[in-house]
Amino acid sequence: MRSIRASLHNKIHNWIDTFGFRLNASQVDRKSNITTNHYFFETFNFFERKSQDHPERAQFLCFDTYGEKIKVKSLLDLQTAFFDNISQLK
Repeated sequence: MRSIRASLHNKIHNWIDTFGFRLNASQVDRKSNITTNHYFFETFNFFERKSQDHPERAQFLCFDTYGEKIKVKSLLDLQTAFFDNISQLK
């Protein structure tokens, strides 16, 4: 299971690097050793929450076009939300 999570983390970061997402903000909770990164591209935002000790266990969260939270379990979840959001731009 660990290799699947690491693979998801790597796939998402490769994809956002390819598209040109930017890191908007990064917050570190030193007590729990958790880093929360906020990435954006045009009107699409998503969050990555990861432990400094186990970055392969990162959790991703984004929002659909209606503002509902989507827990990202695969790269396809993130891509679907992204392209739906971008298609709504006028």
